[in-house]
Amino acid sequence: MNSIHDIADYIILRVKSEDKNASLINLKLQKLLYYVQAWSYGINKKSMFTGDFEAWIHGPVNREIYNRFNPTKYLYSEINLEDCRNKDVALSVEDTEFVDFILENYLKYSGAELERLSHTEMPWIKTRGDLGVNERCDEIIPSALMTEYYGTKWKEINA
Repeated sequence: MNSIHDIADYIILRVKSEDKNASLINLKLQKLLYYVQAWSYGINKKSMFTGDFEAWIHGPVNREIYNRFNPTKYLYSEINLEDCRNKDVALSVEDTEFVDFILENYLKYSGAELERLSHTEMPWIKTRGDLGVNERCDEIIPSALMTEYYGTKWKEINA
């Protein structure tokens, strides 16, 4: 199984190698990782990598990735090639194709747009329960909610 850091490094390399001026802020990286994991649960019924996401104010956040960048990066800080831990990250062909598929669909959005999108989706909403949009939450978004929500969306797309 991939580590979340492998997928993060793959995304950083993919985005920044293709266009050094492409924007990849910390917030956007978190959401891209979330959508890779969420759609993997929905489509493949399994996780793409180890790691959970919490239903934070700014949308789903993986604490391990947050802690990786927290010493030097803020929410809106740019992630650069120098932030990549493993420039030789190797995913399987199947995993590479899957991550690329997610990036093709979500990379065009800004971090703020991905945050707003995640705020409209059942897994984040349900995990936060009755909390207000500005209230802190560290509840883990259950994989079952992602499987149900994104699995249903996948069936609708392919109907």
